[in-house]
Parts: sequence; C-alpha cells; structure tokens
Amino acid sequence: MSVGLQGLLALLPIIVVAVFLVGMKWPASKAMPLSYITVVVVGYFIWGLSGAQILGGTIKGLVVAGGLLYIIFGSILLLNTLQESGGLQQIRNGFTDITKDRRIQVIIVAWLFGCFIEGASGFGTPAAVAVPLMVGLGFPALGAVVSGLIIQSTPVSFGAVGTPMRVGVGSGLGNGSETIVNDFAAKLGFHIVDAAGQFNSLAYDHFIAFIAAKVALLHFIAGALIPLFLVAFLTKLFGKNKSFTEGLAVWPFAIFSAFAMTVPYVLVGTFIGPEFPSMIGGAVGLFIVITAAKNKFLLPKGKPWDFEEKAKWEESWTGSIEIKDIGKPGGMSGAMAWAPYGMIAALLLFTRLTPPVTAFLKSLTIKFPAIAGIGSSFAFGYSPGSVFVVVSLLTFFLHGMKGDAYARAWKTSAKTMIGAGTALVFTVPMVQVFINSGGGTAGFDKMPYALAAATYAISGGLWPLLCTIIGGLGAFVAGSNTVSNMTFSLFQFKTAQLIVDGNPALAANAMQWPTWIVALQAIGGAAGNTICIHNIVAASAVVGLLGKEGVVVRKTFMVFLYYCIIPGAIGYSYLYWNAKGFMNLGTGILIVFLAALTYLLSSNKSRLQDLSRSAGTHG
Repeated sequence: MSVGLQGLLALLPIIVVAVFLVGMKWPASKAMPLSYITVVVVGYFIWGLSGAQILGGTIKGLVVAGGLLYIIFGSILLLNTLQESGGLQQIRNGFTDITKDRRIQVIIVAWLFGCFIEGASGFGTPAAVAVPLMVGLGFPALGAVVSGLIIQSTPVSFGAVGTPMRVGVGSGLGNGSETIVNDFAAKLGFHIVDAAGQFNSLAYDHFIAFIAAKVALLHFIAGALIPLFLVAFLTKLFGKNKSFTEGLAVWPFAIFSAFAMTVPYVLVGTFIGPEFPSMIGGAVGLFIVITAAKNKFLLPKGKPWDFEEKAKWEESWTGSIEIKDIGKPGGMSGAMAWAPYGMIAALLLFTRLTPPVTAFLKSLTIKFPAIAGIGSSFAFGYSPGSVFVVVSLLTFFLHGMKGDAYARAWKTSAKTMIGAGTALVFTVPMVQVFINSGGGTAGFDKMPYALAAATYAISGGLWPLLCTIIGGLGAFVAGSNTVSNMTFSLFQFKTAQLIVDGNPALAANAMQWPTWIVALQAIGGAAGNTICIHNIVAASAVVGLLGKEGVVVRKTFMVFLYYCIIPGAIGYSYLYWNAKGFMNLGTGILIVFLAALTYLLSSNKSRLQDLSRSAGTHG
C-alpha cells in the first residue's frame, strides 16, 4: 500500500470528527462514538491489529478519561464551593474594582492567570480554573470557553513545569537510545553518551534545554498577539456590535500585557531552562498588568466595554451552570476570597517541585493489568483533581460554610461531571487506539507515523512551513502537547536530516535544521491545544456547556492557524536564508502578515469612531 493511501486511511477517524463535529455541528457525545468506531474498523481490517490491541487501547483510553473527569469534578467543586461560601461574589467585586472593562478582565484572568496555572500544572488545568472564574465574573459561558482555549498556546510548551519538553521531546528523541540523535548532539558539544558508552543524563538535559530555548523564542514572537486576539474575538463574537474594532481599540494594553508575560518567559526559557518560563512569566505578568490597570496605564478612555444584559444573549452562549450572587453574611475580605486560588497555586508548586512529595504522590497510583502490552494507570495522588478537592475541603473550614451549602456544591458538581462523561468515554479511547496502532499484521507503522510520512511525501522542501501542522494534529487527536512531542519528535528530527541530505544547497545551515524542526514541532503541539476535543470537552464541562464542541473549534481554528503559520514562516525564513536569500517564501509570508496587521491597527481608530457615531444614531 502506498504511503499516501496509508496516510489517508490513518486520517479517516479525524475526517469523521471534522465532518460531523465541525461541519454538521453534532455534539461530541454523538460525533466521537463514530470516530471511535472508524479507528477500530481501520485498525482491525487495514492495520491488522488484534482484538486484544484494540481492547488494550480502549481500556487505557477509559482510564485516561476517568482521570480527566476527576480533574473536571475537582475544578467544578471548587467553583461551586466558592459560590456557596460567598467568595466568588467578592472575587467578582475585586475585578470590578480593578476595572469594569471586560476586555481588560479577560486579559488578566485568561491570559495571565491562565498562563501561570498552565506553567504550574498543565494538562488543561487553566480551562478548569480560569473558565469558571470568568463565568463567575459575568462572562457568557461560551465566551469564557473560547477565551480559555485561545491562551492554550503560548504557555503550553512549558506547562506542568516543563513536561512537554522534558518528557515529551526528551522521550520522543529517545532519552539517549537513538544513535542519530546522540551523534548529532555530540557535534553541537552535547555528549549524551560518554566514552564508556554510558548515558549522560545531564548532557541530555542540556540538549533538550538547547531546543527549549528555540521554542521559547518562537513563542515569544507568536505570543505577542495572543492577548490582542483574545479581546478582538471577545468583542466580535460576544459583543453587542459584533465587531473586531472594539477589541482592537485596546491594542496598546493588549501588546503591553503580552510582553509583560513573554519577556520574563523568554529570558527564563533561554537562561534557566524549560521548567519555569510559563509559571514565572504568568506571575510576573500578573503583578505588572494588575498594577498598570489599577493606575489606568494604557487603559482606553470612555465607557468600559461590557456585554449586553444577559436577557439579550444568544441561547447558545449560556451553560447549564448558574452562578448565583451569594454574599457571606458580614462580608468577606478580598484576600480571604482569593485564598483558595492561592492555595491551588501553592499546592501545585509544592507537589511538583518537592521531589520527595512528588515521588510519594506518584506512588499513589492505581495500576491496571496490561493488555497486548498496553498498560494503564491512574495516578490519583498526583492528579490536579486531588489538589482541587483538598482545597475545596479547606475552603469549607476557612470560609466558615454551613454543611447544607457544602453538600449542594458536591451534588451540583457530580451532575456536571457525569454530563461530560459521554463524550470523553469515546474521545480518549479513540485517541489511544490511534496512538497504539503499531505492530499489526499489515506491517504498517502506527497511524500517527503513517500520517506524518504521507504529509512529508507531499510537502518535501516546504516542511518547515508544515511541520507545525503535524504537531498540532498530534495534539488535536491526543489532547496533549506532551503526547504529540513524544509521538512525532523523532520523526521530525529524521525528516529534517533527510531534507538536508537531499539538498546540497542547505549544507551551510545543516546543523540548524534538526533542532529547529523539533522546536517547530513543539510549537505546533502547543497550538493544537486550542482546538483539541479533549480540552474543549473539559473546558465546556466545567461551565455546563456540553454539546457545543464543534462551535468552539470553528471559533478557535483561526488562532490555531496563526500559531502554526507564523512560527512556521519564521522557521522557513531562517533555515533557507543561506540557500535562498533574505526574500524567500517564509519572509514573504511574514512581510504580508505584518503589513496587514499594521494596516488593521492604524485604520482601527476611524472604524471605532464610525461605530460610535452609528451607535449614537441608533441610540
């Protein structure tokens, strides 16, 4: 069977998702079972997988889905606990004291707070924390979900204390077992295997950090516009006037907020390592931006932008979780209200940065018997869900709650978690069968490799522009930047070497290709988190908005494309600079994009004035 046909067949489960979920607007609870059936049929009849292999992948998927549902339950429980205790009302009031402008609020909560939480915990946790907080502040549920997913790009490569780089790229490149990687690294001065043939873990860590520095630089450039996209999409999709113009009006503050996070982010990623860029960048950015907002620095003049009254919202915007305005008798200080989120951050950091504690929590794992060599386990002790549940219990005492109020929080949270289960029990098993599809009687590579090989065969020398798409596709299917990097890093590395070996004109820049292509893989894997069904279901579930997954993908897809194309163009321009000169295809794409962006921002003031006059006329 040809490489192209293998790639097409491997793509079928994803085509089913695109057609039914995105195209026909089916809910994930209906579309994902079809996708699961498709991957089982393709795996059994085309790849020649045994029934045991398919069963092993399915069970592993169910275990992973259970772990995700545990996180969803914990995050909803914390939200409902804060609502019942009166803390949520005080938090809302605190944000209103900083600014009533929703455009500024979304930057602070989704971009900065979300980046910090991603750095500390990763794996979709920002959506579980920031999305319900935005709903509690008065955002439409759909607007909160879209905003929470848009920021799942820049911080993701360094989420969960650097896991996508340390574990994803690190294990993806073999952890010292791949000769081609070791030989290449040695030429750069990283002696992964010493003279005695022993693995040098420190040298390997430095090699991964070398790649991570490139990833941080690419994110620094692409992330500069994410807060601007955030506010522009908010006003266009959920504003009264359905206009990008009102969001673009705050571009100075949005760009300032981007750099408040990405400058410390890129410095940490370059000079310290991949563990802390997102966490430190988010924390520093929060301090700088909140201080700036309180002092009206770069804030737009005039009336703060807000949504229309809730009665005029579209029905599809609202989730089933109702945020009630419950105040604590006698009041509550802002510090006390925020204390649970402070405890979340502190416990996440403590449990992930204290080796003995980390080791103990990871030992609290339920292991399931391996089937066809496919094992599965649930590390409930290390799960962010456990942190949420513990903090919820502490909040019960800290906020002096009554038993009946706390019981309501648990009951409501359980109902919401059950609603998310239908989609996830098919989504994640589909992913696991797809990933664990090697070793069938047909002798084909696993489906992700077949898909990547077909893409390379079609693209050839355009690979720097397209390799990010492979990373994004991996995250879209697997729901994880770490898994995408783990799956495709070695393939990307080998592909880069094939391109260089087949083109003598690239000899002067040959040593740059493999590490830059792997860095672009990591960028694409991060971008894929903005559209992956896994994250969308999780984010939607915490605000009771299940069934709108296809709608969310359509709204975040442009951000995904931007985050793949612009870094890809930068990579292409740099890697082909010696062979094709400054004015190559990548540079051309960047020039056209920057010209369009400059025109858009420079002409936005006149459009805003026209919009204001129109509003006055109709008022």
